[in-house]
Amino acid sequence: MNRGRTTRRARRARGGRPLAALLLLAATACATGPSLENQGEVTAPPGDSAHLTIGSAGFTESDLLAQMYALLLDHAGYSTEIISVTNREIYEPALENGQIDVVPEYAATFADWLNAKEHGDDAAPVGSPDLAATMKALRALAAPRGLTVLDPGRAVDQNAFAVTGAYARAHRLRTLSDLGRSGLPVRLAAGDECVRRPYCAPGLKKTYGIDITAIDPKGVGTTQAKEAVRSGRDQLVLTTTTDATLDDFGLVLLADDKHLQNADHLVPVVNRARAGSTGVRTALGRLNTVLTTADLARLNEQVDSWRRLAEDVARAYLRAAGLIPAPG
Repeated sequence: MNRGRTTRRARRARGGRPLAALLLLAATACATGPSLENQGEVTAPPGDSAHLTIGSAGFTESDLLAQMYALLLDHAGYSTEIISVTNREIYEPALENGQIDVVPEYAATFADWLNAKEHGDDAAPVGSPDLAATMKALRALAAPRGLTVLDPGRAVDQNAFAVTGAYARAHRLRTLSDLGRSGLPVRLAAGDECVRRPYCAPGLKKTYGIDITAIDPKGVGTTQAKEAVRSGRDQLVLTTTTDATLDDFGLVLLADDKHLQNADHLVPVVNRARAGSTGVRTALGRLNTVLTTADLARLNEQVDSWRRLAEDVARAYLRAAGLIPAPG
């Protein structure tokens, strides 16, 4: 699935290792094969390294989650560093090999990615709107690679569709089913691949009966796509549930009431041999009952629109939630 997020410049944070060093290590891992598999260490008991490296995929939301993971683990007595690697083809082998110990991931997307890696690009997707089935498939794919997938949280970042508030009020729209029943012709601002993706135009037509008359290829959640809907050129835009800028364009999400989209709940994925302990699971699990999709959208907004540092935003959120102590 094309998640459509804006990739930010890779950077070092919290005393992290130089990116070039990790890229070299990860490239070596790709060339030689995952060392955990080669050495048979995937069956080793869960490890509890005192120093943990947390990977960020380099976009705002991933940066925020990595910072929250680091702060929670610091509070639990671990020492941490964060490193940004924007390419899953690089950071996932590094996670297998232990150069990265923890990464924030998305359940259905990561399950399908591992499935394609294992069975080829034409493999049938294993991610689905059913969270339990998605987690079962993901854990089965991750375990042989020495990875443990921790419990999912409440926050979900998945594809979503928005219209202008005025359009929603005029046609009494709150859900995608409402849009389908309205019979309105709809131009959809999205990426090129929306024409064939089952969770995009084909799914909107099949599941909701929405009359998609054209795809305006302006990308997923881009400024250009949202501006096209605000101006009336298009009626619907493909974005994500944690899009922080919808209000800026006068847009509102229509609820996916028939659950077309996959269960892309946030999940920490850890290297079992280094970070598979109860201590890590407990520290990161504290976020699960607190962080919601709406919370994550607001945190993204503070970084993207207010230009605050991800570390500062993450720390303020965890303090306000009582997950880490306030200073003094």
